[in-house]
Amino acid sequence: MKTFEEMAGLSPSGAREVIRRKEWTGPTAGLAQGYVQANLVVLPRDWAFDLLLFCQRNPRPCPVLDVTEPGYPTPRGIARGADIRTDLPKYRVYRDGVLEDEPLDVTDIWRDDLVGFLLGCSFTFERALVEAGVPVRHIEMGVNVPMYITNIPCRAAGRLSGPMVVSMRPVPAGLVSKAVTTTSLFPAVHGAPVHAGDPQGIGIADLSRPDFGDPVEVRDGEVPLFWACGVTPQAALMASRPPFAITHSPGYMFIGDKKDSEYSVF
Repeated sequence: MKTFEEMAGLSPSGAREVIRRKEWTGPTAGLAQGYVQANLVVLPRDWAFDLLLFCQRNPRPCPVLDVTEPGYPTPRGIARGADIRTDLPKYRVYRDGVLEDEPLDVTDIWRDDLVGFLLGCSFTFERALVEAGVPVRHIEMGVNVPMYITNIPCRAAGRLSGPMVVSMRPVPAGLVSKAVTTTSLFPAVHGAPVHAGDPQGIGIADLSRPDFGDPVEVRDGEVPLFWACGVTPQAALMASRPPFAITHSPGYMFIGDKKDSEYSVF
């Protein structure tokens, strides 16, 4: 197995190759530093328009970076020579909205009618946060980012509806404005936070019990900041119950070939 330090310095194609060989099966935050990461949602073609419309109506949590042709597992815009069936460390398989499995590869269940959506991920702006002097606690702790289902409703689209999911990063109070301005320059990968401070204000009862990912330490003098999260479609899948879907496992992302800076407006 590769170490985090080895994975952090690899090119995107190199990181995907290691993941394809199952030599890295952990979260992807901090890997192939400087390059875009993406959430994955795969649905049958007859549900694909519903998801596209859902993303269009909810661009903060669901910014679309690439969409594959039906049955074709290689994205044409975000990465060359990639395979969304093998190049993520861990997947989730849903049937009728119920999580059935978390395999490391989905080649054996791939179908000719499946369409893959790659959505922006907040991991893409984390390098900019670090360079701005803002700590990224889950990377410091070597754990997955904490994610929470909120009481913020998304706009329904066709058969899909559900609540927004957010990711949380604790930030020293004096650096909150810097975190907001830094991430606002990345609208294609969620942009600025959607909420700051009291988690109960968005329906989160306990920060130590995330719905996805791992809890992180929130220290005295720090403010929890919440960003819209690309796991939101998974909440919609659980609420709307399509017959079949594949997603990334939260925090286990697709690594693309484009640089983080290509998604910055500055």
